[in-house]
Amino acid sequence: QVQLVESGGGLVQPGGSLRLSCAASGIIYSINTMGWYRQAPGKQRELVASITNAGTITYADSVKGRFTISRDNAKNTVSLQMNSLKPEDTAVYYCNRKQESIDYWGQGTQVTVSS
Repeated sequence: QVQLVESGGGLVQPGGSLRLSCAASGIIYSINTMGWYRQAPGKQRELVASITNAGTITYADSVKGRFTISRDNAKNTVSLQMNSLKPEDTAVYYCNRKQESIDYWGQGTQVTVSS
């Protein structure tokens, strides 16, 4: 089993910045992908950004140039720096870890972008 603990999130004005962090613990395998998904009310959960243990990164088109994902393999952590936030970024953000073909999820953290 893998446990994911998220931190960060909150309320920010349009154009502002937030940083999300996630720490993994438990049974950790070196080959894995970590990332962030989000789910807005009435919408499906969608990928925001992911990064493999080798450093390959994927971003949703909607966040390219604004969000930056990074990870520390030694600490089993992943972070998401979110800049130039827009109201449409409002959602619950979930940390995800994929290893051995299994998805693990954090509890979710609310990000609200509003003036």
